[in-house]
Amino acid sequence: MDILAALAENKIREAVEKGELNNLPGSGKPLPVEDLSHIPEELRVSYRLLKNANVLPEEMELKKEIITLQKLIDCCHENKDKRQLVKKLNEKILRFDIMMDQRKTYSSALTYYRDKIYTKFIGD
Repeated sequence: MDILAALAENKIREAVEKGELNNLPGSGKPLPVEDLSHIPEELRVSYRLLKNANVLPEEMELKKEIITLQKLIDCCHENKDKRQLVKKLNEKILRFDIMMDQRKTYSSALTYYRDKIYTKFIGD
């Protein structure tokens, strides 16, 4: 056992003896099992690290920004501000489309319905 592992074990043992780990949320319950079968085995560790750090893939961040911009546009009453928001929205949509085209993640069905989906969720 290396020195760091020994130090960690000692700290945990001290905390248990002092009762600092009593009554923690989820105490005595099994940890939730997460289905990672859809993720390639070599990417699972990095996926869990990013997920635990609340880091989203770039395309998901862009989707969130697109939705937020659309909500702002819907609430905006000033034409000047609205035009600026629409410009930002169009840039984000273009960036998202380019990213997806580069990754070749569009299925033929999604390609066919993409315009309908954008119209439904983003508007004209």
